[in-house]
Amino acid sequence: MPSVLDTLTAHSDNPSSFLALNSGNSYFQDDRFDGACAYRTSGRYVLQFGGPFTAPEHRARLLEAFAAHAGRRLVAVQLQRADAELYAAHGFTVNQIGASYAVDLSRFTLRGSRFVRLRNKISRARRAGLEVEEVRDGDDCAELDRIDRRWLRDKGRHVKELRFLVGQRTGSLQRHRRLFAGRIDGEVVGYVNYSPVYGSRPGMLHDLSRRRPDAPPGVMEALNATVMERLTAEGAGWLHFGFTPFTGLDPSHELPGASSLFSRFARLLAEHGEAIYPAASQLEYKQKWAPHAVLPEYIAFRGRPRPGAVWQLLRATNAV
Repeated sequence: MPSVLDTLTAHSDNPSSFLALNSGNSYFQDDRFDGACAYRTSGRYVLQFGGPFTAPEHRARLLEAFAAHAGRRLVAVQLQRADAELYAAHGFTVNQIGASYAVDLSRFTLRGSRFVRLRNKISRARRAGLEVEEVRDGDDCAELDRIDRRWLRDKGRHVKELRFLVGQRTGSLQRHRRLFAGRIDGEVVGYVNYSPVYGSRPGMLHDLSRRRPDAPPGVMEALNATVMERLTAEGAGWLHFGFTPFTGLDPSHELPGASSLFSRFARLLAEHGEAIYPAASQLEYKQKWAPHAVLPEYIAFRGRPRPGAVWQLLRATNAV
């Protein structure tokens, strides 16, 4: 069987699909065709990430095989619209859970009045001496580890680092990612890790980012703007800003049979769930770049949504 990475490269149209390779995930494969389902278990639940990764003509059969393997307590998260329709057709209860955001680099510009504040922040950071470099040894970088520790401490003593639905910067797969760090006076003040994106909007995913609490304003914006310039010069198509739960919720995105109870729960978290997930601050950062595509993303429950399933998903992401 091909490796899961080869499968994603060939068949994935999910902008976050590289996260399926995170450490801690397991994979279901079927000898009848090239394909994989990424998942992990939490409690008695099986949590699938991103739908069945395989050729379009095999997606239904791979889902059926995996559902038979996983059992009744299967929950799939971060599904794209085509995935959502497939799961709904197979009897799952499917609801929108958020949205992902992407910029078409061929059309992107910082010119115009709408970007005045963003340009000012970028200029301020560059005047402070910010220099951006690509880090080739990000798998073992003590400076980046220190940034991570300071970033987490600044969030508060009860805050834990999120996982499962966010990327990583360590391990053998780091060679497929690209990490850029911002330095001032030789010291790292922030970094962004970018993962590859395949499919109909190929490019890179602005995945994992950290900054020093005392970094000057505009550091992350200037770092990302510099990377966008480089990616554009290299011919990259899209820069994806990834999935943010509980944002972009719209009744028009829901499929027939969606749970009204889960819809109300998602809207409640959208309004009051900042303690669980920092959706508002993430959305504000992503909207600064005026994304050209806002893609609804979905969660699917085998049967009706259960509180225990939602709780285990939150546990798997380390949000609780």
